Amino acid sequence: MRVAIAGAGAVGRSIAQELLENGHEVLLIDKSPKAIKVEMVPRAEWLLADACEIASLDDAALERCQVVVASTGDDKANLVVSLLAKTEYGVPRVVARINHPKNEWLFNESWGVDVAVSTPRLLSALVEEAVSVGDLVRLMTFRQGEANLVELTLPEDAPLGGERVGSVSWPRDTALVAILREGRVLVPQPDDTLEPGDELMFVASQDVEDELAALLGAR
Repeated sequence: MRVAIAGAGAVGRSIAQELLENGHEVLLIDKSPKAIKVEMVPRAEWLLADACEIASLDDAALERCQVVVASTGDDKANLVVSLLAKTEYGVPRVVARINHPKNEWLFNESWGVDVAVSTPRLLSALVEEAVSVGDLVRLMTFRQGEANLVELTLPEDAPLGGERVGSVSWPRDTALVAILREGRVLVPQPDDTLEPGDELMFVASQDVEDELAALLGAR
């Protein structure tokens, strides 16, 4: 998979390293000469250019990329890169970094963003997930509101404790995607039972979260 990353700061370089280690091709783009530190990610391609300009993205051959990551420290730039990647080059997957929570409402499909990552929101969600039992916690949003990754740890008195996965009438637009139990990741099967202490991971549309919480007996 070929991935272009706009923004070659610490965040962009870290993403690039991870992707390269997983066997992907990576192009790092940044307009600041100081950010072009080839020796730090020598296996990546580098381009000194402004990713908000069409000419630069032409040079980057963005149409050959399966994923674009807008990871600069400027939310305006990340929105422009996302919109150009999606509308001008038809990039299938656009991931954008949100630097300031007040701008989160902008990072949606109308700006070409498939997945928006807000560090403050993610950190607060992970804190909630770590300390909450019996609460439905939203971990991540896909396509800004169309679907969310949510988690709940079943308490001892959970109404679904002992129930088979296949016997539960889950809300519409809801998928139980994983059960975390005693250090193991289980792919849910119809005959698997739900046990107190299980961490349940769902992908669900936002408008059924309350229904899902009620079914699980969330506080």
